[in-house]
Amino acid sequence: MIPQSTIDRIISAANIVDIVSGYVSLKRSGASYKGLCPFHDDTTPSFYVSPARGICKCFSCGEGGNVVHFIMKKEQLTYYEALKFLAKKYGIEVEERELTDEEKQSQSERESMFAINEWASTHFHDNLLNTTEGQTIGLTYFRSRGFRDDIIEKFRLGYCLQKNDQTSKTATKSGYKEEFLVKTGLAFKREDGSLRDKYYGRVIFPWFGINGKITGFGGRVLDARTKGVNQKYINSPESAIYHKANELYGLYQAKGSIAKLDKVVMVEGYTDVISMHQAGIENVVANSGTALSEQQIKLLRRYTNNITLIYDGDKAGIHAALRGTDMLLKGGMRVKILLLPNDEDPDSFARKHNATELIQYIEDNQVDFITFKANLYKEEASKDPIRKADLIKDIVTSISVIPEEIDRSIYIHQCSELMTADEAVIQREVNRRRRALWDERKRQEELDKEREKLNSEEQQNKEGTTAGNAADNDSRTADNTQSANASQDNLTHNKFEGIERLIMMIIVRFGNKLINSNSETNESTSIINYVVEQLRIDNITFHSPLYRTMLDIATNADDITKALLNSSDVNISKETADLLTDRYELSKNGNLPDEDTLCGDYITHLMLDYKYAVINEMLNDIMKQFTNPEITSDTARSTQLMQKQMVLTQIKRQLAKTLGERIMG
Repeated sequence: MIPQSTIDRIISAANIVDIVSGYVSLKRSGASYKGLCPFHDDTTPSFYVSPARGICKCFSCGEGGNVVHFIMKKEQLTYYEALKFLAKKYGIEVEERELTDEEKQSQSERESMFAINEWASTHFHDNLLNTTEGQTIGLTYFRSRGFRDDIIEKFRLGYCLQKNDQTSKTATKSGYKEEFLVKTGLAFKREDGSLRDKYYGRVIFPWFGINGKITGFGGRVLDARTKGVNQKYINSPESAIYHKANELYGLYQAKGSIAKLDKVVMVEGYTDVISMHQAGIENVVANSGTALSEQQIKLLRRYTNNITLIYDGDKAGIHAALRGTDMLLKGGMRVKILLLPNDEDPDSFARKHNATELIQYIEDNQVDFITFKANLYKEEASKDPIRKADLIKDIVTSISVIPEEIDRSIYIHQCSELMTADEAVIQREVNRRRRALWDERKRQEELDKEREKLNSEEQQNKEGTTAGNAADNDSRTADNTQSANASQDNLTHNKFEGIERLIMMIIVRFGNKLINSNSETNESTSIINYVVEQLRIDNITFHSPLYRTMLDIATNADDITKALLNSSDVNISKETADLLTDRYELSKNGNLPDEDTLCGDYITHLMLDYKYAVINEMLNDIMKQFTNPEITSDTARSTQLMQKQMVLTQIKRQLAKTLGERIMG
């Protein structure tokens, strides 16, 4: 367990804008910041960050919380793992008791895999710099590519020694399990049960996740062994922490520059990225030779919607550019393409030019996708009307997938001018294709719903059969009774959830504010003390267990907001963050007043409303009990209920009178 004092230090030190900016491109909006939500497919910025309160919130999907909740959700970590993640980032020492062997055994698979990858990355890097073999083979190779020492450090390049079990043996001696060496793809088991290293004799390119953790590795074979080798590069297998379709090489090193420049450059390979960085162009990522995925595009959209594809000028480069264009356009990206001169790739070209020359060359030679396609087939299209029509259709297909109407209209006009075609005709064709896409999407959604329905029915049938075989009539009756009681508890809870939430919202925001609680004596008290006292007088407690616990914490806290927001109970800290959100809308109780307009009358009336609702529910419950024959046949219990009913009715009348007087006043 982490002490509360340490939790407070971590959350106080963690700058939420700084943390969120590592995942989302934020722009200032008044006193807050906003950007595309990282938790759903967001096309219009709906994710807000409040540095003053240390919270974030998406007003589309509802995700948010404080800085710990953000890291928990984004990195799929537990509360304490997220705290340690932040503590490491800000150099805060976390003092914990030593874990037992059983607790170590139960640590998550993901954490174990990240740990062994971190160890392997350090091990490979050390091999490169501090072993004779690493320096002679690995470092010599990187030097031949012109990589400086600072670049080697920046990308933590490494080398795996040629002895094919050296990494595995060193890892197991260091306490790492064979299971995770295999799951991460660092090694595989031979028939005799021994381990063999996957990357032996290769230089190593670690894959950094967006948070800086090592998710996987790429390895390149060297020397004479490259002759006749079909696969010079090998990568980590798919695993719990590495999904190649979700990763972009170099994004961790590039994300700051991408957000700052509002533009990303995409190349194909590891050395392309590294050479561009060394030349001074840092907003560069690579998809490492695989087809672009929707997940990768969504990842880029969090930082920018402007992308330049830089590929070799050969047929393979042209094919790669054409292959990814429509998917990028569909994902809301504004695409430009640059083909390098023959016999050049981004790696070789970057090594021949400095940053100023590279930037200028990109600016002068990049073209939008329409110009790229038109230039590609211009000669053929100029001689053959049919080929020209096909080219226009191809361009129209690309325009049709663009989600933004303004962007589409600009490209339609450009296509009309460039291809000397009627703009109205192109517009109609774009509209026709978009309708077709829409119809296809709706058909697919209906098919998916039907499939889900069938799967759900099948699952219910299986569960019903299992339950029928496993339970007898008595157990089913008991389950039904228990379910009915639980449903009644939930119903009662839900009746008061709105007003209890409003009371807690006021306490979270203004709990220590003094109000005039008695107009006759002019006495003042804090809002939290007034609420607690009013509940105590009538022996009432909140129906929501969560709000009961929050009220207990608030009662004994000097700083209510801090105590609740920093609570080690994730449900409490998450709910507190939601209650602090400015744009929370009340459905039944009207708008929450701000601190300046919040007064004693408002709080008093709110508590009277709450008491009236609670007592009314208690009276309704008594009336239901009178319909029970067991109670009506018991004179003592009936008399006791009637006495309670009389007292509650008297209180209700008095509350109604007070509420009426306040309304009239």
